[in-house]
Amino acid sequence: MAAAETMKTTVEKMTTAGNQAFKDAVEKTLGALNEANTYSKSNLEAVVASVTAATKGAETLGAQAMAFSKKSVEDQVAAAKSLAGAKSIQEVVELQTAFAKTALEAYMAEMGKMSETVAASFKDTLKPLNARVTAAVERMQAAR
Repeated sequence: MAAAETMKTTVEKMTTAGNQAFKDAVEKTLGALNEANTYSKSNLEAVVASVTAATKGAETLGAQAMAFSKKSVEDQVAAAKSLAGAKSIQEVVELQTAFAKTALEAYMAEMGKMSETVAASFKDTLKPLNARVTAAVERMQAAR
């Protein structure tokens, strides 16, 4: 009879331990899934922020390009009018040279502004993604 009681106690202890181990494993798995879900949500938010920044940069660049194109056309019309009113070939050459120089200087200045806009947009676009990569690296280092 004592052996049966001992066996029963041992089985109960094993069952209790098994149930607790299963419960702990389920809780650990659910915790890991919850953490993965939170991490994925943060990644998605970073991608959305990145795309938003890229879109804003593209809009800014497009507006700059349109403004420059409009001004260039206006300058070309003004140059054509002044060329049409020229009294001599000498004056035409001087006007055309001045216009070409001014147009080239304006173009170079505009390309500098556009380069700055692209660089700033690129930086803003990558900022949320860099933050997520940093978080991932920190998480991996903490897991070691």
